[in-house]
Amino acid sequence: MALNYIWIAFFLIAFIAALIRLVCFGDMQVFTDIINATFSASKTAFEISLGLTGVLSLWLGIMKIGESGGVVRKFAHLLSPLFTKLFPEIPPGHPVMGSIFMNIAANMLGLDNAATPLGLKAMEGLQTLNPNKTTASNAMIMFLVLNTSGLTLVPIGIMVYRVQQGAAQPTDIFIPILLATFVSTLAGIVAVSIYQRIQLLNRTVLLFLGGVSLFFAALVYGCSLLSQTDLNTYATLAANLLLFTIIVSFILAGIRRKINLYDTFIEGSKEGFHTAVRIIPYLIAILVAIAVFRASGAMEYFINGIGKAAALCGLPTDFVPSLPTALMKPLSGSGARGMMLDAMATYGADSFVGRLSCIFQGSTDTTFYILAVYFGSVNIAKTRHALPCGLIADFAGIVAAIFIGYLFFG
Repeated sequence: MALNYIWIAFFLIAFIAALIRLVCFGDMQVFTDIINATFSASKTAFEISLGLTGVLSLWLGIMKIGESGGVVRKFAHLLSPLFTKLFPEIPPGHPVMGSIFMNIAANMLGLDNAATPLGLKAMEGLQTLNPNKTTASNAMIMFLVLNTSGLTLVPIGIMVYRVQQGAAQPTDIFIPILLATFVSTLAGIVAVSIYQRIQLLNRTVLLFLGGVSLFFAALVYGCSLLSQTDLNTYATLAANLLLFTIIVSFILAGIRRKINLYDTFIEGSKEGFHTAVRIIPYLIAILVAIAVFRASGAMEYFINGIGKAAALCGLPTDFVPSLPTALMKPLSGSGARGMMLDAMATYGADSFVGRLSCIFQGSTDTTFYILAVYFGSVNIAKTRHALPCGLIADFAGIVAAIFIGYLFFG
């Protein structure tokens, strides 16, 4: 529903902006530019989808091997000591905890197709423990915020889009996204814990969150000591090494489980092909809306306004053109993806704006959409502090993305 209103708003605002340019500035070309932009964006959307087919099929095939090889269950097992502390209201050994573990593990590995059904199943289980069936329970809110914070270890989709857009090193945003999404998730956990008075200062939580925080802090500190050239070189090497290690690990897990690796890969690869075809109308819809918004001059007015506000505050302004992706992400994943693609097409996949837009895209998830789908699936009307905590996680992710973007690419 949110995307519907956003899509309509793009066209209406673009029409008003175009009229202002025509009437006030005598721009006789503006409506011609808008119509030309619709045809160009439609063609671009199709070409992007076509270019995605091969890489997307490859990675979904690899991920299918990992899923069938039990990697998701292994992640769930590793997360269980932490999650039992974050969900104190869930009885020990309750079956719903398994669905929660599996959902978060699938999200971390970028298995969206597996994560959503597991998430809905987890919500159904949490609803059985909920004493008030129309009001979100504490466990539901913690679960939702962990989803909206967008923690992921393998940002497959973003790297695939960077390949399609001609990035010289499509994986150079891997570590920056990992850092930004960790900050977002940590902020979400802390925010919910404050609301719910969950005691985070215990041995298990400190070992997990403290240890991971120290690791990422050390990583950021080490990156800050390197020159820009060395940083890009080592970050790209580390990302590619980690990704290939994941591929090999998935294959070894499949061998251990004695699954047919080839058939499993083909099954997942087919999903990639169908996904690439399925997103064509969605990409056309959002990219045409953004193209109209940009051709009318509305995008320029919007960016210039934010840029002037940032300049008045004494802040740098070269990050401003990438902000539409960050502002759109809590509202719509498709809209944010369109903004990211538009930024890479306009400024270049390897530009600061293009890279920062990718970091924004990977640092959080679609807060409003996730809350609507997950709470709607169990008829929850009163969401309590779920939305504020989700938006706190989003804001932390945006701020972290800007800082990390300057550290790696500024």
